[in-house]
Amino acid sequence: MTVRDLIDPEAREALDQILEMVPGGFNTIPDIVQRRAAVSQFEAAIGAPPRPNVTAEDRMIPGPDGAPDLPIRIYTPAKPAGTAPGIYFIHGGGMIMGDIAGEDAVATEICDRIGAVVVSVDYRLAPENPYPAPVDDCYAGLCWMARHSEELNVDPIRLAIYGGSAGGGLTIATSMMARDRGFPALRFHMPIYPMIDDRNETPSSHEIVDVGIWDRSANAEAWRWYLGGREPDDYAAPARAENLAELPPTFIDVGTVDLFRDEDIIFAMRLMQAGVPTELHVYPGAYHAAENLAPDSALSARIWERRFDALRRALA
Repeated sequence: MTVRDLIDPEAREALDQILEMVPGGFNTIPDIVQRRAAVSQFEAAIGAPPRPNVTAEDRMIPGPDGAPDLPIRIYTPAKPAGTAPGIYFIHGGGMIMGDIAGEDAVATEICDRIGAVVVSVDYRLAPENPYPAPVDDCYAGLCWMARHSEELNVDPIRLAIYGGSAGGGLTIATSMMARDRGFPALRFHMPIYPMIDDRNETPSSHEIVDVGIWDRSANAEAWRWYLGGREPDDYAAPARAENLAELPPTFIDVGTVDLFRDEDIIFAMRLMQAGVPTELHVYPGAYHAAENLAPDSALSARIWERRFDALRRALA
């Protein structure tokens, strides 16, 4: 039995279609600029259903000291029922790809389903801007959101962070910065199959190879570009952090056919041992980002309903 045999059959159809268009998957495109363009073209072709109950506005806000301004997109419920919870959204892409537009559909749906104001940040990417630029940008954007809560109609005591993959790793790193620097207070965070360990030593990091979606070689390349020759610290690779106490209540999910499976399970266990209320879901047959690539699958429906339920409970 191969790793591909372990993938949920319904979700595997979507992955096979991608591999027909791009044999080997997007990570086999060696030039990062061309790879980003191919991914953006694919995301644009998928499109998203209209969400009449959500309005979106693009803005530029101050970045970290001495750094460029940050693009953000603010999603607001069209008919908010009083002050809304706030969700700070960090896109994925392995620290080397991704942007606001690529996860517009996800951020819009979260706004619509939760009734929250969602602020999505377009942080700088490696290899052009290696660590610490991405996490510094994410923290600067979070602070802006917290300081402008009244303008955004956000309840400052109901503030959460959501991010998947690289965005999940940055979610944890940003939460750590907020804890260590004493601002802002966070009610909850939801790192989805987070990218948190540069060492590539877990069984799943050796298991997931040649599947056509984020595998061992892609992960090693992304970490090399992200770190840019620096030694990783806690904010760069949160799996290395010794102190996980006093992080906000956490929801993590990951698939059994995801390279990040073991590092995420270990991290969730360590959060629990540190006294952090933690909810963990491991989905049999799910590969990396399966719920986005196969949105009509039963697997995707299960994944999203649990996420929405957790966000509603946390931000009630």
